[in-house]
Amino acid sequence: MPTPPEGKRFYGSVTVSDRGQIVIPAEARRDFGIEVGEKLLVFGDLEQGLALVRASTLMAKMPGIMDVLQSAENEDEENK
Repeated sequence: MPTPPEGKRFYGSVTVSDRGQIVIPAEARRDFGIEVGEKLLVFGDLEQGLALVRASTLMAKMPGIMDVLQSAENEDEENK
C-alpha cells in the first residue's frame, strides 16, 4: 500500500444511521483530540462534500462566531 502524503489520513468509512448519525473512527478522534461532548460544526459544499470543524477552533479564529454558535445551540435545544 502506498504511503499517504504528509499529514493526510484515510480513516475508513462510516455508515449513516436511521437517525442520521455517524461514528467518527477512534483513530481519527485520537489524532484530532476530539473529546466526548465536544461541539463540531458541519459545513457543506454541494460539489465538494461535508467538512467537520471543531467549534472552539473556529471561535478562536473568527470574532463574532459566538452568535452563530449560540443560534445553533438554541436550535439543538428546541429539537430535543
